[in-house]
Amino acid sequence: MTKQKTGFGGKLLKALTYALLSLWGLAVLFPFYWMLLTSVKSYGAYSAEYIPKFFTLTPTLENYFKAFTTVPLGRYFGNTLLFTLVTTALMMAVITLSAFAFARLDFKGKHLLFAFFLALMMIPNELVIITNFVTITNLDLRNTFTGLILPSVTSVFYIYLLKEQFEQIPDELYYAAKVDGTSDFKYLFKVMLPICRPTVVTVCILKVIECWNSYVWPRLITDDPAHFLVSNGIQEIRENGFGREDIPAMMAAVVVISVPLIVLFLIFRKKIMAGVARGGTKG
Repeated sequence: MTKQKTGFGGKLLKALTYALLSLWGLAVLFPFYWMLLTSVKSYGAYSAEYIPKFFTLTPTLENYFKAFTTVPLGRYFGNTLLFTLVTTALMMAVITLSAFAFARLDFKGKHLLFAFFLALMMIPNELVIITNFVTITNLDLRNTFTGLILPSVTSVFYIYLLKEQFEQIPDELYYAAKVDGTSDFKYLFKVMLPICRPTVVTVCILKVIECWNSYVWPRLITDDPAHFLVSNGIQEIRENGFGREDIPAMMAAVVVISVPLIVLFLIFRKKIMAGVARGGTKG
């Protein structure tokens, strides 16, 4: 009798859990549905809706055409791709070498310097943006890809994350490699990075997403269309609505821009999950 009650209670708890997870999933996915729905509504139909409708009987692809003809969205795509790839590559080089130095090398003031690095995480991002803007302006790097890229080539959090992963690798491997005459760089690239590959891939993908979705800094540092990113393009489309915001065309642009990130996640989802799980364990 007790087992039957326990079994019924377990099934009820499981059903309740799945129901709550389903509701949570719908809440998370609803903005994506609304974005896709709005992108296939005509500008006139969208403007005529005093009460938003959760479906449309006359879907159209006109907004996707407008997204690429109203502004040079294809060129903005190219700029964003260049910005993302270069920034991510430079940041991975910087944080990998920094994490290795803090995790494996012994030098005077290492712990004090790392504590100072961690203290930088306490500074509000708004203050950092102001400082970066003044620095880039004084260096006359506004409206350049260099000015866009430089402030994003390092991350204290990612250095800390990689350092923690590197420190989980047994010291005996490092000492054995040094006995065999292996250089620090060779040990880093042949031993440490392959072992920590899930975390490295996760950091890389998170940085790609961060760069691809970058909005405030590109809007602040560039006013030349030749250096606009997709975030600038979305704002241009939004403002081109004949006196009103062209939300459907803007949503169509957002859908197009979101596709590469969704594909990237689907391709590397297993490595992302492995990296997150590895980051949550110690030893």
